[in-house]
Amino acid sequence: MSPIRIVLADDERLVRTALRAVLGAEPGMEVVGEAATGAEAVAVVRELRPDVVLMDVRMPEVDGLRATERILAGMDEPPRIVVLTTFENDSYVYDALRVGASGFLLKRSGADELVQAVRMVARSDSLLFPAAVRALAAAHMDGQAGRGAAERLRERLSEREAEVLRLMAAGLSNAEIAERLTVGAATVKSHVAAILAKLGVRDRTQAVIAAYECGFVSPR
Repeated sequence: MSPIRIVLADDERLVRTALRAVLGAEPGMEVVGEAATGAEAVAVVRELRPDVVLMDVRMPEVDGLRATERILAGMDEPPRIVVLTTFENDSYVYDALRVGASGFLLKRSGADELVQAVRMVARSDSLLFPAAVRALAAAHMDGQAGRGAAERLRERLSEREAEVLRLMAAGLSNAEIAERLTVGAATVKSHVAAILAKLGVRDRTQAVIAAYECGFVSPR
């Protein structure tokens, strides 16, 4: 299998050096580029077309949120983006998840957690740190759900798709969902694809955020 190609975007050289040391030594991973600003990150990603971007949420010129938006809007097959943050309740992080980031990672995370996060978003078959995403949703969603939004979402999904979405929000992987529902993994993958298409989102993180925001599932 081809290695997971990674771009590091952080305005602190020491952070980039530490990330490169961990990921560059990991079998099946290759750090192909770096950027010190959000604007540089957009340019580097468009040129190198990596699989995963680790994106500092706060950078000069263009912050990580805007850089994420530009990358996802400007590429036919954009990479998975994991935003890096110092504080897990950072409103920038939630906004980044809403616009298309696949997950977030605390800068104090250990090497094993970092490697696991990159592999997980590259596979994109489960939600990265579901409890943390749920906490972010609880902190930032108040007042956003409109009347009847949950029911309108429910009407767009089949009964099985609705069940799969709830299990996605609980953090189950495709394999775990398949085991829970006693169906094949390919069937679950098909349901997930249908959910993403009906919600107009690019991966399961945005699907789960949408489910929280309309009240289809509760983060509390």
